Amino acid sequence: MTIFSKIVAGEISAHVVAETVEYLAFLDVQPLTAGHVLVIPKVERDYIFDMEEDLYVGLWMFAKIVAKGLKTAFPCKKVGVSVIGLEVPHAHIHLIPMNNVSDMNFSKEKLKPTQEELAEAAEKIRQALSEE
Repeated sequence: MTIFSKIVAGEISAHVVAETVEYLAFLDVQPLTAGHVLVIPKVERDYIFDMEEDLYVGLWMFAKIVAKGLKTAFPCKKVGVSVIGLEVPHAHIHLIPMNNVSDMNFSKEKLKPTQEELAEAAEKIRQALSEE
């Protein structure tokens, strides 16, 4: 069971910004930029391109909705998208508010927000999504 499956199961807490029956979006605890969100299918699949077609397409549609709220909550030039999948064997999409290409550099030092800062960021995104 991956750390993401444990989040889905409620065994590990997360700062959730959006949820449906099939998908979950929550803040990365070691973000590249403030507002960095991870979007996952609730069912555990290691490699995004091995996902069933409906689940795959639905994940991207859910990510699009989350990205709109994210851009409102954290004004930026664009919301960057990255799929790497090496660090956690559970398909996930990174949504990262960005103003420069360097904001998407995964080798740079990550931010270390407090739980309070993460809670505030999650609330901003949830609020923006509720206004969509």
